[in-house]
Amino acid sequence: MEWTSCLTMLNSNRNGATGRSTSVAIITYTLAWLAALLFVNPGLALAQETDTKSAYIAGSGNAALDDHVARLLSEQLGDQIALEPLVESQIAILKDVPVIAIGPAVFSRVRQANRDLPIMALLVEREFIEGYATRSAGQVSAVYYDVPLLRQALTGKVILPQATRVAMLATTESVELYEPLIDQLAPYGLEAKVFIADTEDQLIPSLIRALSFGDFLLAGPDDAIYNPRNIKHILLTAYRRNKILIGPSQAYVKAGALASSYAPFNEMAELAASHLIAYFENGSFPAPTYSEEYRVEVNQQVARSLNIPLPKREWIAEAVQNMINENDQEAGQ
Repeated sequence: MEWTSCLTMLNSNRNGATGRSTSVAIITYTLAWLAALLFVNPGLALAQETDTKSAYIAGSGNAALDDHVARLLSEQLGDQIALEPLVESQIAILKDVPVIAIGPAVFSRVRQANRDLPIMALLVEREFIEGYATRSAGQVSAVYYDVPLLRQALTGKVILPQATRVAMLATTESVELYEPLIDQLAPYGLEAKVFIADTEDQLIPSLIRALSFGDFLLAGPDDAIYNPRNIKHILLTAYRRNKILIGPSQAYVKAGALASSYAPFNEMAELAASHLIAYFENGSFPAPTYSEEYRVEVNQQVARSLNIPLPKREWIAEAVQNMINENDQEAGQ
């Protein structure tokens, strides 16, 4: 029934009837008509709703970090997708609603509570998430937090242009982390070797051999080697031999590493937003990816102590990117 025919009928009844019973009949009829109209076309009841889609965000527990990431994501998403905080009790009952998990611990908790949920992981390293993403392609994705080791090695090369050899420390279990890098270095005039330290007793002897071989020590995301317990000993041993540590992250630069490349948060947020939009358009996430833009953090105090002249951070990052671009162009010819 159309709105015009309804109004005509109501006006007719109002003009031809009097008394209280007629008024009650009109009101009753009106309510019945509205109920029937909503039953036939329930979309009218939702007329005030928008087309904005929703996704949930599961925080790391660090309020400042979570708020910063959520704000950057919201700026990238605009009005397209609304972010809602994920409540623990919701996880098991959600279905086909994407969740952004900040950090590996949160990802693991959400994943174990509901293995069918689509999850986008942030602030996770490739080694942690790659297996999940491979087994659940399209349902699990990420923007990697760690930096490609090639980029870290070239950061060292730009700072020490005369460098030709890169040393790395690893355990038997983590040595595979460096295998792809070893094959990538030759076009840049570098060679590399990994030295194994499976126990605390082996750490310093292996480190000394590594420092004797390499022009600098390259650190990957290997918690078995690079952790708060070991880092002081590694740095002191290296600097006594006038050798620098590159990587594995900004945090270690503050602890005493000379430099590290890193992906800025706004770049990671932009990629995460594009992955989320792609999920709503296609029903699946794109594959996990590294950031496309990187910056460099340096420790000026360490550089002065070792008499190493440091270019500006922006220049180092640009020089590294230029080296990668030039090699890619040559490889494509």
